[in-house]
Amino acid sequence: MLKLITGLRHFQSHLFESHRALFERLGEGQSPEVLFITCSDSRINPNLMTNTAPGDLFILRNAGNIIPPHGSGNTGEAATIEFAVTALGVKDIIVCGHSACGAMKGVLHPENLDSMPAVKSWLSFADATRRIVNENYAHLEEEDKLNVAIQENVLVQIENLRTLPSVAAGLVAGKLRIHGWTYKFQTGEVFCYSQEEGQFLPAVDVDYDKAQTRPKMAASAI
Repeated sequence: MLKLITGLRHFQSHLFESHRALFERLGEGQSPEVLFITCSDSRINPNLMTNTAPGDLFILRNAGNIIPPHGSGNTGEAATIEFAVTALGVKDIIVCGHSACGAMKGVLHPENLDSMPAVKSWLSFADATRRIVNENYAHLEEEDKLNVAIQENVLVQIENLRTLPSVAAGLVAGKLRIHGWTYKFQTGEVFCYSQEEGQFLPAVDVDYDKAQTRPKMAASAI
């Protein structure tokens, strides 16, 4: 906690004052254009990796960047996404996985989660990810399986995302685009799924005007 309190004092005495106009403007409301869905992992900082400021991203985080499909109940994820799309009018949604994801390790080996029943239940929303990996990538070494699972899970969760009524309506109206990303925190690289190529490519090389539809299996590892 000492590190946090020290940082808070520095923020209030230095950073806040140098950005006072921004924070005063944010006090009047928010208008982010992007909903950023990612993992709760402490190694990911969406604003840092995208060089964005407070107010630029509407961020949803949970273990495994999971999006329960429509009909799963009144989840916080569904409510957050609906608010972002309907009330804030975001134009883009990014679903971002990351390297060395502990949640994906649990997805591939649910037997290791017996002591964490809540986590095990939550990760059941990624059962399709495990089956895709087991039935199509069984020949890979464990590390490569994990890398593929991270990518495939992004695509699986995008499919779940598309079942939410507010998202489905926005897509049909052409008001919304969905992007699948993976982040390699060891190198700072970000990869984006290319519908045209059927694989994850360096994000800076992807044509974002070609909206993602039904993805194929990920063809490359992080």
